[in-house]
Amino acid sequence: MEFRAEARYMRVSPQKARLVLNLIKGRRVEDALNTLMFTKKRVAATVEKLLRSAVENANYLSSEKGIDVDVDSLYVKRAIANDGPRMKRIRPAPMGRAYRYVRRIAHIEIALAERGKNGAAVATVVGEEKQAAAPAKAKPKAKTKARGKAPAKKKMAAKK
Repeated sequence: MEFRAEARYMRVSPQKARLVLNLIKGRRVEDALNTLMFTKKRVAATVEKLLRSAVENANYLSSEKGIDVDVDSLYVKRAIANDGPRMKRIRPAPMGRAYRYVRRIAHIEIALAERGKNGAAVATVVGEEKQAAAPAKAKPKAKTKARGKAPAKKKMAAKK
């Protein structure tokens, strides 16, 4: 089962948000919260709030909907920061000109999943198994003509 939380229209560039999200991908929820607590980035507080929201979504489904979820075994399966709409702004420039710049906005999404006892992800649908794709056979490369030695460059005669 996957538990999601999404924060849209956050006033941070997606590139800066990805720096923090890459720190928590694949970690247990408890470790991710500790990491975010000590990260010195402005967006870390927003990501921490979003992660707590995803955990609460898991708690809600386990208590209200009757889905069996062990909150202690949750890990961050996916953490994404996508582009939102861009705000175009104008900055005054010398001699009456105007320079344009862009204020970026991010849509941040966190998905949690449950790990099994042996550390593997718990299957969500029974009967559907992913089959590993067989590697394609490499085609033999066509033989190319062997190139000879590159011609030497002519040297200029030294002036006396």
